[in-house]
Amino acid sequence: MNVFEKYQVSKVINASGKMTILGGSKVNQEIIDQCSMGYGSFFEIKDLLDQTGRYIANLLKVESAYIVNSASGGIAQAVAAAICHDDNHKIMNLYEAKNQKREVIICKGHNVNYGTAIEVTMSLGGAKVVEAGYANECTLDSVESCITENTVAMLYVKSHHCVQKGMPDMKAFIKLGHRYHLPVIVDAAAEADLVKYYNYGSDCVIYSGTKALCGPTAGLIIGRQDFIEMIKLQYCGIGRVMKVGKENIIGLTAAIERYLKTPQLTIEEQKARLEPFNQELNRLNGVSAKCVQDGAGRPIVRSEITFENISALEVSKQLKSGSIHIYTRDYKANLGQIEIDIRDVDDNELTMIYNKIKEIIGE
Repeated sequence: MNVFEKYQVSKVINASGKMTILGGSKVNQEIIDQCSMGYGSFFEIKDLLDQTGRYIANLLKVESAYIVNSASGGIAQAVAAAICHDDNHKIMNLYEAKNQKREVIICKGHNVNYGTAIEVTMSLGGAKVVEAGYANECTLDSVESCITENTVAMLYVKSHHCVQKGMPDMKAFIKLGHRYHLPVIVDAAAEADLVKYYNYGSDCVIYSGTKALCGPTAGLIIGRQDFIEMIKLQYCGIGRVMKVGKENIIGLTAAIERYLKTPQLTIEEQKARLEPFNQELNRLNGVSAKCVQDGAGRPIVRSEITFENISALEVSKQLKSGSIHIYTRDYKANLGQIEIDIRDVDDNELTMIYNKIKEIIGE
């Protein structure tokens, strides 16, 4: 009996992208084998974290790297490090009321819900969240006006969830933070470039292991060595309840190495794979499909499908029904559109998606 039958869970076709609610990514067998080796061995975990971090830093040519349990855990521990530094009393008493200096500035348009509100994650790290600007506009002057003697850090969120217009340039944001001697944390959980924001001068950049890296559940932090060393001290604080397993430390390190060696599909290659699928959809009554690039500027191309005679919300609902649940990207479903992300969809599954849409619209 396979796990779907044993636990009575549904099979899923993931055409929505690298989504945590669906487990992130499919993990390559080579990475699974590395995880298995980790499962079957003992390590001194601190040493394993230090040595894999050193190995990754060398691969990426950055000062320091550190593996954590998730991107969310990385954000919380980075915030806690900005509050506590190397003060053991603060690390062990993170939420103590007398620790007044705990303000972390974030653009209001970056204060998003990515499965939980990012301010929940920041607060878990001990932050008093300070929003700068408005939902649709945040200037550097707005950010600067929020800096007080109690400010300990600034957080910039690079994500498709965020407002994409009217936000400050990341380089200028980082420069402003450094002018006030504040560490700048960058949440780049789903981003594909592992050195771009580090090279901008950020003190630490946080990635998800399960998104672009297609690794096991874990997170990667890269950045300035002295700041990463303070994050490591959180392992005796809140980091202890966010610990990452030895198998995932080894698995993510291997996934990063594989990622750096594996050419990614170009925009043109993605379009070429989607075009036959779009052509078939365009033959259906009341359906139109075209290639669109990711709204946040990432090198990802999806099929954007518009429905004239049926609600896109209803299509999305029906795609998730049946023995196999098909998840699409539904951020614009209220506007009559869904998107198909093919990064974890094989050709057979793409045909199944087409046939299901054809069935739903009654053809």
